[in-house]
Amino acid sequence: MAKPSIAKMVRAQFLSSIIAPLVAGTLLAVSINGSLDVLQFIIVIFIGIGLHVATNVYNDIYDTIQGTDKVNVHRNENSGGSGVLLDNPELMPKMYMLARIGLVMALVGTIALTPLIDRELWPWLWGLYLLSAFFSKYYTAPPFKLAYRGLGEFSVWFAFGPMAILIAAVGQGLLFHQQVLILMPATGLSTLSILLAGQLIDLDADRKGGKHGVASRMGTQFTSVLYLFVQLGIVATMVSMFATYPGKSWVFLLPLIPYLLIFPKGMGIILKHHADADKMKEGAKFTVLTHVSFSLLLIIGFIIYVI
Repeated sequence: MAKPSIAKMVRAQFLSSIIAPLVAGTLLAVSINGSLDVLQFIIVIFIGIGLHVATNVYNDIYDTIQGTDKVNVHRNENSGGSGVLLDNPELMPKMYMLARIGLVMALVGTIALTPLIDRELWPWLWGLYLLSAFFSKYYTAPPFKLAYRGLGEFSVWFAFGPMAILIAAVGQGLLFHQQVLILMPATGLSTLSILLAGQLIDLDADRKGGKHGVASRMGTQFTSVLYLFVQLGIVATMVSMFATYPGKSWVFLLPLIPYLLIFPKGMGIILKHHADADKMKEGAKFTVLTHVSFSLLLIIGFIIYVI
């Protein structure tokens, strides 16, 4: 059997979840400040990728150790982790090394960025790094096991929404500007939608493994309705940006194109088949397609906005 690639081990296909808010947050800061610090932008991307890699790998490690992955018979490319350690348990040391490399990457980036920004932003930069590193490991790792204690949904939204947008803004010397605050929810909600769709597939495994997410605690019907409101929250955020941002704000309607072309199909599957794990796999696929398309168009929109 061929050994899995590094890309599979770190679940590289989902890195758009961190790249989109970092690029969008940076470009928003550029539109406000009137200039781009390229080096600081590169460092912020370096920090974000390191933290996301650590998150993905630690999640696989501890879901395997705690048994959730072992009992998951519905694993697929859109939910349930990579499954690398189930097929290749000898890779556990390498997986730990990859996770630690991710955290060290982010630490090095944070150290490098510190002297490049104003001193009053230092506590925010370091606070964001430390909290992100905490989420990266303890999303599934003991003793905190946030995802196992019903805090996974908040952690995902907060990390890939407000925290990611804010560190991007801090990298360009900006903090709590009104436009930054309005943008904060969208990317976190988009990533959260993937988590919720995955929970509907992984429900049996999560319950057996003691992973008490929304679906495990509240059931599939509640989760499908919550999924709908999460997606509507994204739409509401983009409409708010269109209504309140100055200048070419029409560009913020571009990320809503997937909500006309892709989302209705996925939403129909999720509302109708929320209790059927096999049929939900198709719903999760449409969710990921919506997320990736939204992320790409959000970046394109901000590029047009800045230009």
